[in-house]
Amino acid sequence: MDDFLEKFFKEVYERKKHAHENNYCKYDNQFLQLFTSCLYIAALVASFAAASACTKIGRKPTMQIASLFFLLGVVLTASAMNIEMLIIGRLCLGVGVGFANQAVPLFLSELAPAKIRGALNICFQLFITIGILVANMVNYLTSNVHPNGWRISLALAGVPALILCLGSLAICETPASLIEREKVEEGRAVLKKIRGVDNVDNEFDSLVHASEVAKQITNPYGQLMKPSSLPPLIIGILLQIFQQFTGVNAIMFYAPVLFQTVGFGNDASLLSSVITGLVNVFSTLVSIYVVDKAGRRVLLLEACVQMFVAIGIILAVDLKPTGSLAKPEALLVVVLVCLFVAGFAWSWGPLGWLIPSETFPMETRSAGYSFAVSTNMLFTFVIAQAFLSMLCNMQSGIFFFFAAWILVMGLFTMFLLPETKGVPIDAMNERVWKQHWFWKRFMTEEEVQAKKPEMIHPHLT
Repeated sequence: MDDFLEKFFKEVYERKKHAHENNYCKYDNQFLQLFTSCLYIAALVASFAAASACTKIGRKPTMQIASLFFLLGVVLTASAMNIEMLIIGRLCLGVGVGFANQAVPLFLSELAPAKIRGALNICFQLFITIGILVANMVNYLTSNVHPNGWRISLALAGVPALILCLGSLAICETPASLIEREKVEEGRAVLKKIRGVDNVDNEFDSLVHASEVAKQITNPYGQLMKPSSLPPLIIGILLQIFQQFTGVNAIMFYAPVLFQTVGFGNDASLLSSVITGLVNVFSTLVSIYVVDKAGRRVLLLEACVQMFVAIGIILAVDLKPTGSLAKPEALLVVVLVCLFVAGFAWSWGPLGWLIPSETFPMETRSAGYSFAVSTNMLFTFVIAQAFLSMLCNMQSGIFFFFAAWILVMGLFTMFLLPETKGVPIDAMNERVWKQHWFWKRFMTEEEVQAKKPEMIHPHLT
C-alpha cells in the first residue's frame, strides 16, 4: 500500500512512483524484504524453544504461548510509529509462528486415527490458506482507506490470534503428551473420550510403550543422529527445502508486485491475489479428500508435473522489463499462476507438514519436527529476503530457477519418498523404513527391535 510505503519505505515509494525503466526492479529494497523475512528468522529460533515446550509442558500450552506472541505482535505492528517498532512486532509474530507451527501439526497427528490422519492434519494447511485468502481480501478492502488502511489491515490480524487464544483454552491435551509427562490415567481418559469407546487398550499400550522408549532417551537431538533416525530426519528437512523452492511463497508473498509487473494496476493486482487465495483454499480441500485414498506420493508427483508445465508456459510469455503486457497475455499469467498455486496447494503445501509430523517416533518426535519447522522457516526467510532482488537481477529467468527445483523434487519423490498412507505412527520403522529399497540400510536391527511395540505387548500385532 502506498501509505505504508511512504511512511516506512520512502525510497521504494519514490521508485515505484517515478521509475519506469524496469518493472522487475522497482520493489528491490533489502529493508522491505527484511520486513517480510524477519518473521521467519524469529520463527526459526523459536521453533527449538517450542520443541522443548511441547515435550515439557504439552502441546496445548505451547499453542497458548503462540497466541500471546501473536497478540503482542499485532499490537506493535498496527500501532508502529517507526521501522524499529514495525520490525519488533514482526519478530513477535515470528515467535508465534514458530510455536504454533511446532505444536499444531503434532497435536493433530497425535489425536487422529491412522485412517484419517492425513485429512485431519491437512486441515492445518487448509486454515492457513483460508487465512491467506482473508488477508488478501482485507488488504483489498483497506487499500483505499487513507492514510491508515494499513493499520486496520495489520490490526485485524488480532482476530484469528484471539480465536487461537480462546480456542486453545477449550481443547484437551493429546494422550501421547499426557502419557509422556507421566499423567498416564489422564491420558487413558482422554484417549477414551476422543475415540468414543471404552476399549482403547491396544492403542493405549502402544502409547505407553512408546513413552517408555522415549524416557530412555536423555538427548533426543543426539538420538536423531543415529542411523535409524536419519530417514525421517532427512526427508523432513528436504520436504521443507523443496516446499519453499517450488517458488510458491515468492508468488503468494509478492503476488500484487508480480501482477503489477505484468501490467495490472494496484487494485487489480490485489484483486488477483484474492483470486489466487481462493484457488489455494479450494485446492487444499481437494487434498483433504484425496490424501488418505490416493496416498501422499501420487499427489506430490502429479503436482510436480502440473507446476513444471505452468512455469514452462509462463516462460513462453514475453514478460518485458518495461511497459506492460497486453490484456490477454496478462490474464494468461494469472491463469498460469492459479494453476501453479492449485498444484502446490493439494500437494507440497499440506504434505510438507503432514509427512514429517507422522514419521518421527515419540522419543524424537518434538526434536525431529523442530528441525523440520526450523528448516522451513530458514528457507522461507531465504526466499522472502532474496526474491525481490532475484526478480530484479534474473527477471523472467527466475522461473528457470524454480523449474529446475521442481524437476529435482519430482525425482526425489519418485525414488526416495516412501508411502506412509494408513501406517500407524509407531509402526513406521517396521512397515515403511525397513521395507524401503534405500532407507532400509539405515535401520540397524537392534534399534528397530527396541522400538517395536510387540516386543513388550505381543497382542498388539
